Amino acid sequence: MTKNNQYILAVETSCDETAAAIVKNGREIISNVVASQIESHKRFGGVVPEIASRHHVEQITIVLEETINQAKLSFDDIDAIAVTEGPGLVGALLIGVNAAKALAYAKQKPLIGVHHIAGHIYANQLEKEFIFPLLSLVVSGGHTELILMKEHGSFEVIGETRDDAAGEAYDKVARTLKLPYPGGPHIDRLAADGEALIDFPRAWLEDGSYDFSFSGLKSAVINKLHNAEQRNQVLKREDVAASFQASVVDVLTTKTYKAAKEFGVKQVIVAGGVAANKGLRAALSTKFMDEDTELLIPPLSLCTDNAAMIAAAGSVAFEQGHRAGWNLNANPGLDIEEYGRRRKLSKGKI
Repeated sequence: MTKNNQYILAVETSCDETAAAIVKNGREIISNVVASQIESHKRFGGVVPEIASRHHVEQITIVLEETINQAKLSFDDIDAIAVTEGPGLVGALLIGVNAAKALAYAKQKPLIGVHHIAGHIYANQLEKEFIFPLLSLVVSGGHTELILMKEHGSFEVIGETRDDAAGEAYDKVARTLKLPYPGGPHIDRLAADGEALIDFPRAWLEDGSYDFSFSGLKSAVINKLHNAEQRNQVLKREDVAASFQASVVDVLTTKTYKAAKEFGVKQVIVAGGVAANKGLRAALSTKFMDEDTELLIPPLSLCTDNAAMIAAAGSVAFEQGHRAGWNLNANPGLDIEEYGRRRKLSKGKI
């Protein structure tokens, strides 16, 4: 191993995946281990925070050991330890933060706090180098945002959801359709076999607004299903899924395209769990096919929560000289713009 190589070990426990990874030079995944809890939460129809925290306690040491073993490295080879500090479930975040702090203190390694959404954004840099300015469409169970980046570590939110996030709407509609948890992938698969025959609403909001709203759409779908049931009408689930997804994808794609044009970005990147949605991936690819703006969508393995994305974001922060103090704590409501501003003041704390 040469001194020119930089190895960042990262920990991610913001929700219901216990994950650790090692990334070399900010771009190459050396190991990436994820212990999923989907089977544990499936019977409840969603994530139960207390159960998630217990699973993290049980899995964190095992996952870290497997990450080091897969990489065929020792802790002495690690240059810094990055960890998701927020946003997320506070109990879940605390497990990862405390594990990372303990390791960093024991091995005397620099500690780096990473914003969970920044991690999702930087998952794309594991595939290709960023070109600024760029626009990121963040779509997940808890977030739907358009974020403008003019340089590394700078995050300007130009649009966000005013109510339900896209992924949240997917899950609620899926429950009404009696689909298993997590519902998003099931709706995506059903939509591929259906037709968008139902004209569900699209919330464009005010002229020039890049904000989103999916609560009305969710309610419209649920009301349509309930009304059909009361009248003994049979609606094909495939058509309902296709019509719902057409509305979501239309709004996401149109607003992203308009924002890319207005701000003159060189790249548009997609981030978050809903980035795995085939309907959204296809629509964005078609929209930007003949444009000079480059579209980056991460591979499916990097769309959902993982620690490689945290290591990628942490690597950039490390190179810029940002360090967390030993007082780093879980921050379940961490704002990404505030996180970006704080990074500018965090050099040399450890």
